[in-house]
Amino acid sequence: MTPKPGLEAAVSAYIAFYEELTPDSLVQLEALCAPAVRFRDPFNDVTGVAAYRAILARMFEDVAAPRFEVIDRALSGRVAYLRWDFSFQPRKGGAPWRIEGMSEVHFDDRDRVAAHLDHWDSGSQFYGRLPLLRHVIGLIRKRLSLSLT
Repeated sequence: MTPKPGLEAAVSAYIAFYEELTPDSLVQLEALCAPAVRFRDPFNDVTGVAAYRAILARMFEDVAAPRFEVIDRALSGRVAYLRWDFSFQPRKGGAPWRIEGMSEVHFDDRDRVAAHLDHWDSGSQFYGRLPLLRHVIGLIRKRLSLSLT
């Protein structure tokens, strides 16, 4: 099934929104998303444009220089699959972070985002980097991993 040109434009606009994201650009969510948009990631599961915008606004408070780069995309029906890299600098200093993930973005019949569901490994890419949890997670991984020796 060939996607409609309007849907292709909506996917491209949503990608551009994320790749050019700033605190001032968050107002664009109203035009890009359905009023009852659902946003889910490993830390949040919210409904509504205001709640979604609040999560992104909080990101700008929590980290410095956040940047999303969409590496690849695929479209199946009215669902876009976006593979991305997210990089940022921790506010408390330290080395920059890079998180790899994928978003499953559902579009409604008016080409608005109805759901944005993030899929990424928070165990290794977030919790495993925190000093207090790094050792514990390493022990758990070692215990659960297949030993070929």
